[in-house]
Amino acid sequence: MTENASAAEPLAADSAIAVVGMSGRFPGAPDLDTYWRNLLGGLCSVTDFTEEELIADGADPREVRGRDYIPAKGHLADADRFDAELFGFNRTEAAALDPQHRLLLETAWSALEDAGRNPLGGSARTGVYVGGGSTEHMLAAQTDPKLAASIGALQVRILTDREFLAPWVSYRLGLEGPSLTVQTACSTSLTAVHLAVQSLLLGECDTALAGGVAVDTVHKRGYVHHQGGIFSPDGRCRPFDERAGGTVPGNGVGVVVLRRLSDALADNDPVRAVIRGSAVTNDGATKVGFTAPGVDQQTAAIVEAWAAGGLDPADAQYLEAHGTATALGDRIEAAAATAAFKGALGTGRIGIGSVKSNIGHLDAAAGVAALIKSVLMLEHATLVPNADAGRPHPELGFDDSPFHLIERAASWPEPELGPRRAGVSSVGIGGTNVHVALEQAPPRDGAGAPDGPEVLLLSARTREDLDALAGRLAAALRAPDTPSLADAAYTLRVGRAPMAVRGYVRAGDRAEAAELLAGLGSGGAVSPGGPDPLGEAWLAGESVPPADGGRRTALPSYPFAGTGHGAYRLFPVAPGGEQPEQEGRSADLEQDIRALLAEALGLTDADDPEMTYFAAGGDSLTAVHLVGCLRDDFDLDVPITLFLEQLTLHEMARQIIAVRDGDDCLDALLAEFEAE
Repeated sequence: MTENASAAEPLAADSAIAVVGMSGRFPGAPDLDTYWRNLLGGLCSVTDFTEEELIADGADPREVRGRDYIPAKGHLADADRFDAELFGFNRTEAAALDPQHRLLLETAWSALEDAGRNPLGGSARTGVYVGGGSTEHMLAAQTDPKLAASIGALQVRILTDREFLAPWVSYRLGLEGPSLTVQTACSTSLTAVHLAVQSLLLGECDTALAGGVAVDTVHKRGYVHHQGGIFSPDGRCRPFDERAGGTVPGNGVGVVVLRRLSDALADNDPVRAVIRGSAVTNDGATKVGFTAPGVDQQTAAIVEAWAAGGLDPADAQYLEAHGTATALGDRIEAAAATAAFKGALGTGRIGIGSVKSNIGHLDAAAGVAALIKSVLMLEHATLVPNADAGRPHPELGFDDSPFHLIERAASWPEPELGPRRAGVSSVGIGGTNVHVALEQAPPRDGAGAPDGPEVLLLSARTREDLDALAGRLAAALRAPDTPSLADAAYTLRVGRAPMAVRGYVRAGDRAEAAELLAGLGSGGAVSPGGPDPLGEAWLAGESVPPADGGRRTALPSYPFAGTGHGAYRLFPVAPGGEQPEQEGRSADLEQDIRALLAEALGLTDADDPEMTYFAAGGDSLTAVHLVGCLRDDFDLDVPITLFLEQLTLHEMARQIIAVRDGDDCLDALLAEFEAE
């Protein structure tokens, strides 16, 4: 296929995948607007910690003061914050839940909202494809005997192990499509995207969430540099640069929402970019060692991804590379890419870069961070530079290759033949190579309905959240590229989860709507003409009629306002391996049982006479744990069915005491779980 022919290849909507929503949190960027500003400015968001900061946050003083310790990382601020109540977790569960799970749940919610879809809409054909890294919290929690005694060892594993990342998202958001936790080391999140693409093309789901998360620890940490190792000696990652010395670890999370392009266009979804093709390969044994990359299969992944879309790699104008800035990794990646993009050989017209220069290496989330960066560049028609970009390393041979290293932000003109296109690569230790061929979104039909009287319906879990949401929406409607008022009203009705605390405004244009929204939190008027019947019905908790007119559009997502839930740390074992002494039980058996129930359910006050087990957040797994504790601590053999009854906690405690001769219910239930 010639370059001109492939560049003119028409978009095949039935074989392409639309990116309709995105959300992410990255070092220096709590949202994607900030992420884009940082990328556009060529900002390095790696944090340099002081010795005092590190030691105050629990780092080992001897290690921190070591000669080879590098006090730098792509740190994710507020990584332990979580809006637990919004997702149905009590305090005990939220504290045990791994920070990766917390962040992924909130990011999946925001990504669906960005796509104009209700995150609690219960879409039966929505798949989830995500992955994560190993964490200090997981290791510490799973080896903490006190936590296991408090909520049960199985519950600890379910709340902390990364294999449950996808199922928790599916469960809490009510998504009944395929749910896969993916693991291919550094290429995890882009592999997840590839699997989601394949699932959509096979018809296994109609919408898919894909991405990854990496939070090895929420605490401030640097790393130890070893001569000849993969880590940078100065805390900076400079991919393909003559000063490149290695990578820098980082934390982050990113999720994209994908749909078949034909469906997205038919439903008038907000298409942000198009995936024309993707591919995954593995180096097998054709490399010098298990951790080393290989040229041939990296090349194959690129060629196969573009061929899947009926295109040639030479049709690209940009390559977002894996780019670890290691001597071996950059050299092999440059050789593989040069072989794949040989149709543009010697032209130097394809820009190349890596987001690792900005935020460090996000491990399992690295690929989705790179993908989101590339989508933003396509949207803004702008190529962004490597942070602190210098001259290319002479050993990479860029002078006689298709590539030039992006040194400063520049406009990205549309090619003469075909749209803007970019490739995104990710490489995992162990040899799993992934490549995605991206294309700019097709023009959206129409300009949206003109401004006219519209009712904007808002809801949140708390009054504070509603005020914050109204402020965000007001700012969005004042922005230069703001959506039409009709599109905003439509999206708020079909693309948000109805909650208990509600508000509305009725306005004739975007400026008026922004002014009314800004005043909503201070009790201002909801509309110049007085109360609106639709809005008043909304305030009364009624269901509003289906929205008519307007299109889904990107609007500010929910302002999660959860508190910090901390994270478990790895501590040395006590001298001699002593275990903490068990606290004695008082003579008041009923009070002790109430205390056990409160501890397992995360209650600070279990004396509410009307609170039931399920209202307090109880479930079947917690019931299994409680049955075991009652047997071990009180010699009470309680049937599991007792916890399925609608009893208040007081009634439950009294009935537990009354039980003396129950069946061997715990062993039977565990045997049933094992059989399943």
